[in-house]
Amino acid sequence: MLLIRCPYCGERAEVEFSNGGEAHIDRPADPMSLSAEEWAQFLYMRDNPKGLIAERWRHAHGCNRFFNAIRDTRTDRFVVTYEIGQPRPDVTPEQAAEAAR
Repeated sequence: MLLIRCPYCGERAEVEFSNGGEAHIDRPADPMSLSAEEWAQFLYMRDNPKGLIAERWRHAHGCNRFFNAIRDTRTDRFVVTYEIGQPRPDVTPEQAAEAAR
């Protein structure tokens, strides 16, 4: 079973969480001024890297709060979780290597 550390509740089973997509996406200041293509780009186009990605998660069957996490897409291992509103933490090469194992 995969354990995910909620920054508010501590480690819990993955079945308690839902993925909210890529983190740190800025909403356009004036969405009405965007073309249909630009709006579609904002809504649907996201990074899909092989490796580390910053994502939003929700502790749906716990505190019900959103938080951010850096996860390795190759292994599904979480490197770090942090509260919404906090800047993306720097990940050391050691942390990245550990997540890739």
